Amino acid sequence: MAKAPPSISLLLLLCAAVFLTIPAVISAIGVNYGTLGNLPPPTQVANFIKTQTSIDSVKIFDVNPDILRAFAGTGISVVVTVPNGDIPALANGRQARRWVSVNILPFHPQTKIKYISVGNEILLTGDNNMINNLLPAMRNLNNALVRAGVRDVKVTTAHSLNIIAYDLTGAPSSGRFRPGWDKGILAPILAYHRRTKSPFMVNPYPYFGFDPKNVNFAIFRTPYKAVRDPFTRHVYTNMFDALMDSTYSAMKALGYGDVNIVVGETGWPSACDAPWCSPANAAWFNLNIIKRAQGQGTPLMPNRRFETYIFGLFNEEGKPGPTAERNWGLFRADFSPVYDVGLLRNGQGGGGRPALPSPSTAGGKWCVARSGATNTQLQDSINWVCGQGVDCKPIQAGGSCFNPSSLRTHASFVMNAYFQSHGRTDGACNFSGTGMIVGNNPSNGACKY
Repeated sequence: MAKAPPSISLLLLLCAAVFLTIPAVISAIGVNYGTLGNLPPPTQVANFIKTQTSIDSVKIFDVNPDILRAFAGTGISVVVTVPNGDIPALANGRQARRWVSVNILPFHPQTKIKYISVGNEILLTGDNNMINNLLPAMRNLNNALVRAGVRDVKVTTAHSLNIIAYDLTGAPSSGRFRPGWDKGILAPILAYHRRTKSPFMVNPYPYFGFDPKNVNFAIFRTPYKAVRDPFTRHVYTNMFDALMDSTYSAMKALGYGDVNIVVGETGWPSACDAPWCSPANAAWFNLNIIKRAQGQGTPLMPNRRFETYIFGLFNEEGKPGPTAERNWGLFRADFSPVYDVGLLRNGQGGGGRPALPSPSTAGGKWCVARSGATNTQLQDSINWVCGQGVDCKPIQAGGSCFNPSSLRTHASFVMNAYFQSHGRTDGACNFSGTGMIVGNNPSNGACKY
């Protein structure tokens, strides 16, 4: 996962509404499957993905044989990763052939290995030994695959977007690779991708490097301060599109605009140590990412379909660092969704929602709307919560909590229902900073919280 790239300058205030519904059927979406925590065994994970979701590919951060065996016969594509520390040795052709014989040939094609990512975000490490051996290792692994008769596994490497030197004007069309990395490192890598018809893999994370005063631009919400490219006159309504078009512009400037781009990692945490992390914001971000993966494209790459791997499959409780590091998952360790983005089958997602447990009010904690929340924010919270399986009938006409009929009381009721059924954690009462936890029961007459 990348560290923070420089922020893109924000130039033009543009108020626009983004309307997005969960598609009935989602195809061609992948997830990053991390394993740091008390998570289910790989056989259960593979069975869950195959039978309960529409996820069609996973990306792992090693070559764990248990995971590779678990996905055999599922039809789910797998991206494996060469550990960063193995890269220098793979600059030796014999070692690369041995690596393929141990880590690929025993599993493929029973396990549908699609890509080998040689390390992860190597340029960001600053380790010259790994950087200098990155492309030789990629070439040697590709040659080893061809020599073994394996032509449907492509070799790539995942890049942090710290490889981009953002133009101070904020113009995505002026995006360029960092001097010193552009012609000396990235141009030869792109030439390799063109020759082998393998993709250029990037990890565009708006979460790392957004302007805290313009959070909505990072998470596809309104209102936001937009970016207007003065050269193309395109107006960017979100940071993800700006990052992708900056990458494309940098590739095109070196003469490789035709090389395919794969989104190796992107996502938004459902909880962190700041108000902009919530299940609602994470869901909205990933819904828009899925929409782009289905072929919406960007201003410079309209209607282009991006093979995309959302980060991540699970909340990984074993990850060190700040709260966000343990809250990137679409699912909890028991396979229950942290939020719904339409990836569950059998009526659980898309057209329907997973059933939520009955609220618990033990311990004297309730979630209500903050007094400073606007009507638009309150209505957004109501709309989102009611789309997550919470019973909203009590706030409808004739319901026990319809009166007093105000957005604030209606929002408070549904926000609390969500909060109680999601562990009563601080993150479950965030709602983009519009929720707050109180110790006094807000129940009123027949309206029980």
